[in-house]
Amino acid sequence: MSSILLVRGSTRGDDSISSKIAVELAENLKAATGAAIVERDLAQNPLPHIGADFSSAIRLPAEQRSAEQSEAIAISDAVVDELLAADTLILSSGFVNFGISSILKSWIDHAARAGRTFRYTENGPEGLVKGKKAYIVLASGGVYSSGPAASLDFAEPYLRSVLHFIGITDVETIRIEGVAFGPDAAENAVNGALARARDLARAA
Repeated sequence: MSSILLVRGSTRGDDSISSKIAVELAENLKAATGAAIVERDLAQNPLPHIGADFSSAIRLPAEQRSAEQSEAIAISDAVVDELLAADTLILSSGFVNFGISSILKSWIDHAARAGRTFRYTENGPEGLVKGKKAYIVLASGGVYSSGPAASLDFAEPYLRSVLHFIGITDVETIRIEGVAFGPDAAENAVNGALARARDLARAA
């Protein structure tokens, strides 16, 4: 059975608009394709940020790692295994200072692993996570997809770049923008995102 990996990267928990849309998208895709959903809620179960143990361990053979280094790699291995097992990936986050949340960034730091999700070749880096579809769900108080604030969007370009780097080139984005512009604007943004989630699921 195919599977959908839903990575919820909002820090707002159940109040998160990006999570709401991401969950709706996952359920729509499940209904359309019969895929199972595997959920990783980073707000409830945040990953440790990579540190000295991780950075040292990735350069050592397994038998030379300390217990702390082995634990750091085991956490990363679990993240990578989950990603590689999925057919579809959904990443969600609210805008935080024009970028993604630190909890989602930590997931990326564990998932982007030389030798596992990408490798270096004589022709340059090669992504190893191929044949998958990814969806990015981003919520923001302002509008960053176009207009005067577009140059401040470091979230979608970063996520697309990372996904392409590890081999995922089929990427769609759902935006929930302008939610800070009042109740009507927020409602319209959510309704538009829900409609796009339905359309994307029908096209899957």
